[in-house]
Amino acid sequence: MQDLVSEFEPERDHLIAVAYRMLGSRAEAEDAVQETWLRYAGALADPAARAEIRDLRGWLTTTTARICLDVLRSARVRREAYPGQWLPEPLVTRLADPPAGGDFAPDPAERAVRGDEVGMALMVVLERLTPEQRVAFVLHDAFAVPFDDIATAMGTTVPAARQLASRARRAVTDGAPRNTASPAEQRRVVEAFLTATETGDIEKLMAVLAPDVVFVGDSGGHFPAARRPLVGPEQVAKFVLGLLRQLPSMAADLRAEIVEVDGGLGVLVDAVYKDGRPFRAVLSFAIDGGRVTAAYNQLNPDKLTRVPSTAEDAGGWPPR
Repeated sequence: MQDLVSEFEPERDHLIAVAYRMLGSRAEAEDAVQETWLRYAGALADPAARAEIRDLRGWLTTTTARICLDVLRSARVRREAYPGQWLPEPLVTRLADPPAGGDFAPDPAERAVRGDEVGMALMVVLERLTPEQRVAFVLHDAFAVPFDDIATAMGTTVPAARQLASRARRAVTDGAPRNTASPAEQRRVVEAFLTATETGDIEKLMAVLAPDVVFVGDSGGHFPAARRPLVGPEQVAKFVLGLLRQLPSMAADLRAEIVEVDGGLGVLVDAVYKDGRPFRAVLSFAIDGGRVTAAYNQLNPDKLTRVPSTAEDAGGWPPR
């Protein structure tokens, strides 16, 4: 058994990264990887069976994919009944002394979970795919798994697996908000966004928003939130300013901090309502051409349990 553990543990971060891309939840990803471990320990406890596995990472990855596919299929029913809009669980890392060039370096464990190109905008688009399309796309385009292995994992043919990945790729290309900003540009845009909200200047805020900007909020039914995406700079600006104006008057304690969210800059807000109830929100952005093309506001406390707290010396709104 110790040999199995020593072989499996170096693959755990990779498998969690695969599962998170597919499921959009760190907790569900860890559960899927734990189930992969149980199947691995059960199927390969016999040294002869283990000897037949030439590519351990490939075997573990396809096993994780099968588990995630089952989870996604069952999650469809739950998410159809979800109150309001649905956003993935954000991966948040506090920024500690970002380099002068504007880059930011997340915790290595979080980087492993995210993989190379995870972003909230991409994760939101992945939610629109069928479970089969999502698994095929993530395996092939994100982790370069051969279509032979994808077909085996999904119980289908190689041409069918190719078609699933191709359709998913087109959907991602057509549906993802433009998100091309460098770390330095992200900081400029996020700070301009925050300055405009501080002053309540709707014209300046609209100037930071792209003409086709989209705002999505997920409260999970815990707080009032728009039930449909808001589209357009005027509608988004009015909503954001109205929302942020309420926070200082409603909260006895308010702290906000610029953080990294799924590989890009965002804002973490921690507050305590005057009746003692806690409030937390994570705001993330897609940015292109010096403007926000999409903003995602995660308010559901069930999806924020792993988010670190703001610093004790963090100020109020806007964060600095």
